[in-house]
Amino acid sequence: MNSHESHDQYVSSRDGTRLVLRRVGSGDPVVLVHGSGGGLRSWGTVADQLASDHEVWIPARRGYGPSDVPPGPKSFKDETADLIAVIEAARKSSGRPVHLVGASYGATVSLHTVSAESRQVRSLALFEPPLFAAGPEIVPMLDRYRAAFERDDARGRSAALNDVTRVPAEVVAAFAAAAGDRTLDPVEERRSAIGWLHDLEALAEDSTDIARWSSVTVPTLLMQGADTWEPMPSTMNALATTLPGARRIIWQGQSHFVTMTAPTLVVDALRGFFAEVPA
Repeated sequence: MNSHESHDQYVSSRDGTRLVLRRVGSGDPVVLVHGSGGGLRSWGTVADQLASDHEVWIPARRGYGPSDVPPGPKSFKDETADLIAVIEAARKSSGRPVHLVGASYGATVSLHTVSAESRQVRSLALFEPPLFAAGPEIVPMLDRYRAAFERDDARGRSAALNDVTRVPAEVVAAFAAAAGDRTLDPVEERRSAIGWLHDLEALAEDSTDIARWSSVTVPTLLMQGADTWEPMPSTMNALATTLPGARRIIWQGQSHFVTMTAPTLVVDALRGFFAEVPA
């Protein structure tokens, strides 16, 4: 976000949790919700490009720095209350309903939020929500992750997460090779690990029932990469069937990391979608 001046501020959620927001640009408000392991910088180039004609709001979700880490487990009710507080702040600032955009776990949060409160949301854009990774079947993975977290075992944490996300071994290997000898800042890595732990807690208490999202009536855009591994393609097909009025874009040659690998594709898709949504 180099070409636009950004402003960090915070809002308090219903339970008093302090959420830090980054706001940049001017125009119709867009709220970008990051996935697991993310934060204020997650949307990078996407946010910077959108800020040329939109007021972009990026919250750091609870558990992710510099927002608060509340004690105890997290649920999607917490996430929903948090995101409603963010949406209300963006609506108050601009006087207009928001375009809500979620990536990965952030897309699942966005679905929960719009199902609970849609009056302040003008449109919904979802990139590959991991709706298959939920419920009792991931409890063992949550337990493994928590144990690895408590003994500060980064490799053990990664192994548990790979089982949750179903990332193929060859993709894991490619990422490891690309990272080389680079190491993450230990403070940021710890905050990301805490965030992942709480995201897994929420997922373990959630459901894989995709039919429940049929209650979503706001204009919706579904985005995905053609190269993302199963069960994401099947999940997106089921979601598209559940939301028959949704627009859908599938990018050839892209996978679950398109917001980083091809951000302009995402920006162009969002701009085109926003332009078609009734005011």
